[in-house]
Amino acid sequence: MIESDTIKLLRECDAGIKMGVASIEDVLDYVSNTDLKKHLDRCKNDHEKLENQIQLLLDKYHDDGKDPNTMAKSMSWLKTNMKLAVNESDGTVADLITDGCNMGVKSLSRYLNQYKAADETSKQITKRLIELEEHLAHSVRPFL
Repeated sequence: MIESDTIKLLRECDAGIKMGVASIEDVLDYVSNTDLKKHLDRCKNDHEKLENQIQLLLDKYHDDGKDPNTMAKSMSWLKTNMKLAVNESDGTVADLITDGCNMGVKSLSRYLNQYKAADETSKQITKRLIELEEHLAHSVRPFL
């Protein structure tokens, strides 16, 4: 049970990070404020570092990880492009990022509760990812 929950939790973190990085990449070209761009770049780098840690653990379990749900990714891309087509501003970017972070925190918290038997390392990684998402949402508030 521990190994099964551990793998499932790591897979969800893997998918969440991939979704987060893709979302940041989708909006970076629309950012004009250098401070906002720095926050996004720093968070993207932090996500990629955590992704490397997750991949090492998944490799240990001989698991390939998980890609984000195709429908969720498509809907996110569509929402991003529609909102930015109407209003290409740092405020719109901050709004989109905040929504994405909030959804990530909600999902990751649910998975943390769902996969209670996961090992402590995986739980700590999940908590770290939640912290990254919360920090990013907080750091973009001045741009809303």
